[in-house]
Amino acid sequence: MEFSLYPRKSHLFRFHVLVVVGLLMSSVRGGGSEEYRAINCRKHSAVLTDFGAKGDGKTMNTKAFKSAIANLSQVAGDGGAQLIVPPGKWLTGSFNLTSHFTLFVHKDAVILGAQDEAAYPLIEILPSYGAGRDGGGRHASLIFGTNLTDVVITGGNGTIHGQGQYWWDKFRADKLKDTRPYLIEIMYSDQVQISNLILIDSPSWNVHPTYSSNVIIQWLTIIAPVGSPNTDGINPDSSKNVLIEDCFIVSGDDCIAVKSGWDQYGIKFGMPTEDLIIRRLTCISPDSAVIALGSEMSGGIKNVRAENITAIDSESGVRIKSGVGRGGYVKDIYARGMTMKTMKYVFWMTGDYGQHPDDGWDPKALPKIENINYRDMVAENVTYSARLDGISGDPFTGICISNVKIGLTEKPKKLQWNCTNVEGVSSQVTPPSCDLLHPSKKVFNCPFPEDKLPIEDVQMKICST
Repeated sequence: MEFSLYPRKSHLFRFHVLVVVGLLMSSVRGGGSEEYRAINCRKHSAVLTDFGAKGDGKTMNTKAFKSAIANLSQVAGDGGAQLIVPPGKWLTGSFNLTSHFTLFVHKDAVILGAQDEAAYPLIEILPSYGAGRDGGGRHASLIFGTNLTDVVITGGNGTIHGQGQYWWDKFRADKLKDTRPYLIEIMYSDQVQISNLILIDSPSWNVHPTYSSNVIIQWLTIIAPVGSPNTDGINPDSSKNVLIEDCFIVSGDDCIAVKSGWDQYGIKFGMPTEDLIIRRLTCISPDSAVIALGSEMSGGIKNVRAENITAIDSESGVRIKSGVGRGGYVKDIYARGMTMKTMKYVFWMTGDYGQHPDDGWDPKALPKIENINYRDMVAENVTYSARLDGISGDPFTGICISNVKIGLTEKPKKLQWNCTNVEGVSSQVTPPSCDLLHPSKKVFNCPFPEDKLPIEDVQMKICST
C-alpha cells in the first residue's frame, strides 16, 4: 500500500544529461524537467544509468552509485551536482554521499536495499554510544554520509525500500553479530535536507542525522509493520538546529526518537540535541511513542518544540525515557496542539529505563529532567491519562500541563494519574491530574516559545532536474 501526504505530478518525464570526460558539465538534450524545492540548486547533473546501472531489481548497482557520486564530487566547487535516480528498481548496497550534492529519486524509482550483510560494510562505533545499538559493531547505512556540507536527499515522492524482513528475522533469531543498517544516516555534517520520499521497511532506524547541524526533514512518508523491531522513524541525535515537519509515520517503534548518546559515552562526548522543531506530524505506533526523548540522552536534550501533532493508535504521546546512569538532561521541552485517538498513555515519563552499553556506566550519573510543558491537547479512547515516574532522590521538576481534555476508553484503568517523584503544576486538565502536579482552579497556560529558531529562516530554492 502506498501512502502520500502531498499530490504527485501525473505526467511522465525524462532526464537528459551529457557527461563530459574530466569534469562533468551538464547539457540539456531535450525533454521535460521536474521542479523541486531544495536548500541549494546544482549546476551539474547526471543520471544513474550513465554509469552502467540497471533498474531491473536484480542487478547490483552499488558500483554504479559509487562511481556516479565519485565523478560528481569533482564539481563540488563548481556549483555542485545532482544525481538523478530514474524510473526502475535499483538494487544496491551501502553508498556514501558527497558535499554540494543532491540525490534525486524519481517518483517511479525504487532504491532497493540489498539483502546481504556484506553489502553494508562495518564502520566505526558511534563515540557517544560506545557500542552498536544492537550489540557488536555496526553496519553502514544504505545511504550514508559523513563530514559533508550542503547535501540534499529528495525526490518526486520516490521510494527507498530497505527490504527489512531479512534483517528482522535474523535479529529476532539472534543471528546477527552487528548492529543493523539504517536507511539514511548523515554524520558530522552541516546543511542537510531529507525530503519528499517514501521510506519502507528499514532494517532498523529510518533517518538518523547525527552530530550534525542545520537539518531540514520534511514531507517524508515512513512505513514499517507495527510489529517490526526498532524501526524508529526519525532519530535526531546530538544535532542542533533541526526542523522536522509534514511527515507521516507508521512504525514498529517511536515515530520520532530524540537522542544524544548512551550513558558514560554520551556524557563524555557531551554533544546535546538542541533547538529542535517537530510540527505537523502524524504517527501510528501501537507499541511506542509518537515523540520519545531518550532513552539515550546522556549528552543532553534542550529546547524541543512540538506542535500540531496527530497520534492514532499509539502507546503514548510525548514520552521521556531516562534512568540512573544516563546523566545528561532533558529540559525546556514544549508541546502544544496535539490530537490523540486510541492511546494507552497520553503522558508518560520513565525514570527507570535500564538498558546500558556495558558494565562501565556510573550509578551516580543521574539525569536532570526539568521545565517540561504540555498544553492545548485533546485525546480520546485513552486507557491511562498519565504515568509519571521520576527517580527517588532525583525528581523530575518544572512539569506544567494545561488545557488538556482526555476522553477515556470503555474500560479505563481506575488510577488515571500515577505519579511518583515528580513536581509541577496543572490547570484545566480532565480527568484532574495527580496531587504532585497541584491541580489549580486558576486558569493559566503553560509556556510555549514564540520566537523563531534559525532553521525556520532557511529560504528554499526552486530547482529543476
